[in-house]
Formats: sequence, C-alpha cells, structure tokens
Amino acid sequence: MKKRLGIISFFVVIFIAFIVVWNYSYEQGLEEAYTPVIETPTGNFIPSESGAFRRFDDAGAGLDYLNMPVDENHQRTLDTYYDNRAYPGAPPSIPHPVAKERSYGGNTCIQCHQNGGFVAKFDAYAPVTPHPEMVNCRQCHVTKNTTSDFKENGFAKPKPPKVGLGANNALLGGPPMIPHQLQMRENCISCHGGPSAPKEIRVSHPDRINCRQCHLPKHSEQPTVDANTFLRQFDKLNEK
Repeated sequence: MKKRLGIISFFVVIFIAFIVVWNYSYEQGLEEAYTPVIETPTGNFIPSESGAFRRFDDAGAGLDYLNMPVDENHQRTLDTYYDNRAYPGAPPSIPHPVAKERSYGGNTCIQCHQNGGFVAKFDAYAPVTPHPEMVNCRQCHVTKNTTSDFKENGFAKPKPPKVGLGANNALLGGPPMIPHQLQMRENCISCHGGPSAPKEIRVSHPDRINCRQCHLPKHSEQPTVDANTFLRQFDKLNEK
C-alpha cells in the first residue's frame, strides 16, 4: 500500500511540475516580441573616415575648418610631421614635457588635442587627434627623451609617401589617391585641415568631409601572408 502511494505521489509531483512549466511558458508567449537592434560593424571599409563626420556633426566642437585662418608664422611642415615619427605610419612621439608621467588623455592631452587651437606655452598649434575617444594616449604615444639610439643597429627609416602634383594620382588630372593606411586615421581633416595641418598636405576643401567619394586607397589589396607560418609543426618536430 505504501509503495502504491509513493508511486502515485511521484506522478502527482511530476504533473504539478508540468502544469507550472506549461503555465510559465504560456505567460511568456503572451508577451510582446522584442527584436534587439544590432548595429552593423563598419570596420575599416564604409566609411573609414567616420571620425570626420562625427567631428563635424558635433555642434559643441565648432570646428569650422573652411573659415579657419592660416597663420603664416606658425605653419607646420611635412618634414617636421615625419621627423616626429619613428617611421611613416607610426604614432607621433610627444615633443614637449609632460606634467605627469602616468597622465591620461581625458584630463591632460585631450584638453589641447581634441579641438586643437594655439598653445602660447609651446608657441604652436596643437594637432587635432583623429581619435579623441581613445583617452589612454600614453599606450601608443611616448615622450621623446633622446635623439640617439641606445645601441647601433641597421634600421633604415622608410621614406614617406611623395606629395605634390601627380605624385599619387591614378589618372592625369584626377584626385590624388590615399598613399597610407587608414587605421587610426578615421578623421582625415585632423591632418589635412586647420592651422595645425602640414602646409604641403592641407586641403583646399575641408568642408567636403566625404573624402573617399573621390580619394581611394592606393594599395587596396591585402598583403600576401605565408600561411605555413601559422600551421602546427608537430609533424616536422617528430620526423626524426
């Protein structure tokens, strides 16, 4: 008798659990469906110069590049631009003293380099950073403490891209192509517009911010990579 009651009790518990689960599922099914909005990643393709759009749309910035005057006494040259880099495409070093060695961009660097402007202390215009949202500036930018190498080496600094009429044009009279990579350079105007831009590459139409509508990368193909470098080498190690 007790065994029979135990079996009946077991099935009663199973039935009650079924009713509870079914009722919960039914209530969930009555709720309004929700589809999350997923933003499509743009990567480095469409458009790579998205930073230019964000800076121009920022009403608080007030970066009117088209009407910015040219200060002839404080123009930056392209040679100075490249001298401050270990190689073309490298992050520029910090050419001035830093108040705190472990300072971060939000409270220090961004104050001058987010929107640029003339800095009387250094008698120069602060270059506008193309990525002001990345405030850990010292992760890539280091102070320039010496002008010589620690040890002799055979490193040869690559030559920067040529500039000037016909230097990077695909066709005669066509717009020049982009001779450098686009990574970390999402705001073309930061280097090509405003009083801090090197005079050799300052554009005459900074208000046309859809740069890649006319200017395309000069090297669009991906570099060839030897896949064997990344393959597991167990067979070769165990040949002997």
